[in-house]
Amino acid sequence: MTDQAVAAEIGQRIDQLRLERNMTQQQIADAVGLSRVSYAKLVAGQAKFTNVIAVLRALDQLALVENFVPQTVFSPLEQLKMKGKQRQRASGSRGGASRATTDTSDKSETLDW
Repeated sequence: MTDQAVAAEIGQRIDQLRLERNMTQQQIADAVGLSRVSYAKLVAGQAKFTNVIAVLRALDQLALVENFVPQTVFSPLEQLKMKGKQRQRASGSRGGASRATTDTSDKSETLDW
């Protein structure tokens, strides 16, 4: 699926939640502070993420965002290595592209991941 198709699918699912709550587009738009046209754009997948969050809040479905991108924490060992400091950057890949060999009998084959 393209990014636009995913956004449209999310919009349609939000609209289904609205219908299950038996609310009109105008009622949701008023609750969030949007125009009905802006809500229609949200359903079509053309909305700001903050508007999506506001509509989910109005539908009492904000917990879906937690499932969408769950909070992750470092392991206790990793936190000890960092001496309690919050990580600010990713190290990226070092030493160029890595190559892994397969477990087959032909060891000359490599996978470029």
